[in-house]
Amino acid sequence: MRMGTDVNSTQNRASPFRVVLTFIGHRWRRQPALMAVVLAGLMLATLADLFVPMFAGRLVDALSRADEAGREAALDHALSALGALAGLGLLVLAGRVAGILAVIALTLRMMSAVGAESFQRVQRFSADWHANSFAGSTVRRISRGMWAIDLLNDTVLIALLPSAVVLVGATVLLGWQWPLMGLLVAVGGLLYVLLTLAMSLRWIAPAARLSNSWDTKLGGAMADAVGANAVVKAFGAEAREDARLAMLIDKWRRRTSRTWNRSMASEALQIVTLLLLRIAIIGAAIWLWWEGRASAGDLTAVLTMFFIVQGYLRDVGYHISNLQRGVNEMEELVALHHTALGIEDMANALPISITKGDIRFEHVTFRYGGHPTPLYRDLNLHIRSGESVGLVGPSGSGKTTLVKLIQRLHDVTEGRVTIDGQDVRHATQASLRARIAIVQQEPVLFHRSLAENIAYARPGATMEEIHHAAALANADDFIQRLPRGYATLVGERGVKLSGGERQRVALARAFLADAPILILDEATSALDSESEAAIQEAMRRLLKGRTAIVIAHRLATVRAMDRILVFDRGEVVEEGRHEALVQRAGGLYRRLFERQALELTQGSD
Repeated sequence: MRMGTDVNSTQNRASPFRVVLTFIGHRWRRQPALMAVVLAGLMLATLADLFVPMFAGRLVDALSRADEAGREAALDHALSALGALAGLGLLVLAGRVAGILAVIALTLRMMSAVGAESFQRVQRFSADWHANSFAGSTVRRISRGMWAIDLLNDTVLIALLPSAVVLVGATVLLGWQWPLMGLLVAVGGLLYVLLTLAMSLRWIAPAARLSNSWDTKLGGAMADAVGANAVVKAFGAEAREDARLAMLIDKWRRRTSRTWNRSMASEALQIVTLLLLRIAIIGAAIWLWWEGRASAGDLTAVLTMFFIVQGYLRDVGYHISNLQRGVNEMEELVALHHTALGIEDMANALPISITKGDIRFEHVTFRYGGHPTPLYRDLNLHIRSGESVGLVGPSGSGKTTLVKLIQRLHDVTEGRVTIDGQDVRHATQASLRARIAIVQQEPVLFHRSLAENIAYARPGATMEEIHHAAALANADDFIQRLPRGYATLVGERGVKLSGGERQRVALARAFLADAPILILDEATSALDSESEAAIQEAMRRLLKGRTAIVIAHRLATVRAMDRILVFDRGEVVEEGRHEALVQRAGGLYRRLFERQALELTQGSD
């Protein structure tokens, strides 16, 4: 099964600008009322701004012709123009305030929705995706993409949209009276915008994309080293990690320096282009005056209009740079939304109902990804309701994959896996996994209180139920000895607790889940003898009345199982109880048992 697409494949199908702006456009359409206020307010403010030069020109004409029309008449015209200018100023103020307030509300809603959607999507990606991704990099992709929405909304709605309206409006108003002037503004403005776009998209954007990728790698490397700080300290490797990070920072600095230098060169070229456009328009205005085709007021209107257009155009370069930066910063977040989940609920999936816990593998063939050789080939297996089954065998023989197929962390290539006669592919994943309790070899705890970690299996559990589950898991005693008891924070991934304590908390969580199917994955493989004894006792209580699958490295863990399945290269090569398997001459189980017995004997010597 294809697990998904990545950033590069998304970019190969369509340009990053089109992909990102389409993504943003879909989010705009979800807020029609706010978008209407944004467009109405900002368009009103921009159009009012465009008419300011006309009334400024009338004011100058009124004052310059006072001797011809009389001072009182000139004053009336001047005051009328002043009143219009004041009214236009109020319209600009009202429109921008309304538009920007609406942009603020729109942006916050979009950031909240996209952040929540991205988190929900990442949570539902396949186990393989998470195994191949840095948690720190993923968090950075989401947070950086959320803030890029703020930059893009400000750039497109508050800056570029009004700039486009001003450029078109100035061309129409000036061209209506002086076609030459309108042509100059249109051609000069269009050339400036095209030049800026070409520089940003073709020259700056590739460099920015590379610097962003190194920024993501840098965040991932920091999170990786900080998360594994105990290992760093154990090997005295602080200087080594410092050197590794310094190398990454150096690459990031060089890539980012190139991006910033290109931005500076682009800005210089934009300034030169605007200067040439200014000289051309002012020169044309002087020529029109010399030819008697423009009054002093007309010149004022032209110059004022140009300075308004120049202000918007000068900022267009900056805004297009921001647009390019925002798109670059959103690319990786948008790529998450274009990445296939890997394992998805079917359209008609229903919550599963598990009462017995009868599990069957029917003609199951399974291969990882595009691997040509399947791990399982036509595997048939029946685990009866209430049966406890041990899985043993060399590493890579298929033990862990078996339980992942039951949980539907992978889908079978052929055949089917059923629980109580129901194909697990036809059930919702959440309902399936809620009915399966699992205790992993390395239990992962949240940096929350012990009570919250135990109650994660059943969020509505009372403190009495949490205490009871902890007592059944032989965890209550050590928890009560802690200064804050069940309110104790366990640290990131539970680092404040010992391995045995983490395992007992995980067992308490499984007790509280009270699921009909239980999976124990090497639950005692790395513990001291005292912790192992406490956990073995808790496990015996937990197994009662449930269908249980126990993956074990230490064969002592599975001696009391109803049945033991011995895996080798994806096949069940032996099965039976411990007493029968250990008597089988030349059997794999017997070889594993004798090897462990020899290791124990040598260890005691």
